[in-house]
Amino acid sequence: MSLVNLLAIVAVVALVVARQFKAQQIRTGGRKWLVVPVVLAVMALREPRLLDPDHATVAALLIGVELVVGVLMGVGWALTSRIRTRPDGTVWSKGTRATAAVWGVGIAARLGLMGLGVLLGVHQGTGALLLALAATLLVRGGLLAQRARALQPSNGPAASYGDHMATAPWKDRV
Repeated sequence: MSLVNLLAIVAVVALVVARQFKAQQIRTGGRKWLVVPVVLAVMALREPRLLDPDHATVAALLIGVELVVGVLMGVGWALTSRIRTRPDGTVWSKGTRATAAVWGVGIAARLGLMGLGVLLGVHQGTGALLLALAATLLVRGGLLAQRARALQPSNGPAASYGDHMATAPWKDRV
């Protein structure tokens, strides 16, 4: 486990946990939500021993299960987040108690997988954890963006009678 990967994991988890219970604006126009998951995935795939060469099949199976846990955690996180539209049309998201429960179950499942790997003698680096965290953030970001787009009006406010008509300048009464 490299120090850079460990620091990246701690920083991302701390940032995500601290921000999930604070209202955040969801921006649906760009792809900014893709940046962190892509960086984490690249860091994971650059790991020299992503798969244990002595137990390649079991290591690949553990990584696959870790990715499934990550995807399920992302889905659970996105579905338990409260989404609201403000009067100005912006969409905001905030985690709930159920979101905290999803995090607790996800972390317990990941610790269980790490324990299983230790019992089977499989060397596990930080790569699997980085990939699963990337999957979690990717799925959560995509689902929240999709939910936010569904709440926003497609063409803006509806036109009403008198829109786009020139108004007469103000005149003082005589």
